[in-house]
Amino acid sequence: MKSQQYVDLRSDTVTLPTKEMLEAILETKLGDDVYGEDPTVNQLEEMAAEKMGKEAALLVTSGTQANLISLMSNCKRGDQVILESESHINWYEVGGVSSIAGLFPWPIKTDGGAFKTEELEASIRPKNIHYPELSLVCVENTHNRHGGTILTPNQLEAISKVTKKHSVRLYMDGARIFNAAVALGLDPKEFSKHVDNLMFCLSKGLACPVGSLIVGDQEFIEKARKVRKLLGGGMRQAGIIAAPGIVALKKMVSRLRTDHENAKLLAEKLSRIDGVQIDAKKIQTNIVIFDLVNQNMKSDEFINELERDGILALTQGEKRVRIVTHWGIEKEHIERTASAIERILTQPQCR
Repeated sequence: MKSQQYVDLRSDTVTLPTKEMLEAILETKLGDDVYGEDPTVNQLEEMAAEKMGKEAALLVTSGTQANLISLMSNCKRGDQVILESESHINWYEVGGVSSIAGLFPWPIKTDGGAFKTEELEASIRPKNIHYPELSLVCVENTHNRHGGTILTPNQLEAISKVTKKHSVRLYMDGARIFNAAVALGLDPKEFSKHVDNLMFCLSKGLACPVGSLIVGDQEFIEKARKVRKLLGGGMRQAGIIAAPGIVALKKMVSRLRTDHENAKLLAEKLSRIDGVQIDAKKIQTNIVIFDLVNQNMKSDEFINELERDGILALTQGEKRVRIVTHWGIEKEHIERTASAIERILTQPQCR
């Protein structure tokens, strides 16, 4: 397995469960979750709802499934959905927003992942027989393709005022919302109180092997439960997934601070390497994105060279590279990665 043989910085999805999570699976009490009878799933959903200050929650298999279910539960077919142009829903979810949910995506380009109120207002068209009905605005927090940037509670509140003014729902893809909360030293409720519903992932920085949770009011979650079944996501003895989630919410949130520190350390080291363009001060959480400049080498070639040094990363464009820190990555791995990058970019053929 690559994740065991390499310093794997491709994503925080490569995290492996802790020993305590694996032990929790062996000891968990099970039931049939489709009938609402799995006590461990019920416990996890109650914890998730409480942490986000909402009425109810629903365990699903992945963040992509969570987003699709939420889109379908918030909207009816043919409705318009406003998205940030670089959002995960727009880029990485196989077009499910259109092909399965039957919705009309309306992407808006932003500077850092958060809609400015004036640009959001300008994108909301008046009701007209020629236009689809706008029913939802989606935000992403933290924002993946913008480098793990945080949408602050103040930004979310401003966006929420616009959506309420137009009687439109506000949904948050909060895959890494705990990263945002830890980075700012805030309770997650400070973010979630400004949105109608949201999802968050267990299988990224929280290190669970699988799973995400959708959170909202009771009526929304009941609808989402039926949509989950429609999409083939009804699970039976799902306590084996929920048990690590309970451990994660109790034990793995505060340690995200270490991932942020490692990301900032790496960014500072990269900023001193010729051939790398990065503003280390902009790194907020666990995602580091940098550009290769004044180099003959393109990002895919760079990634291949890095892999030869036993380090895995991802390209995000012809000259752009993404690195993500997570559970299992220590300071020594950051030192090794920075040294490898400097060595690669100082080779004669790169200059």
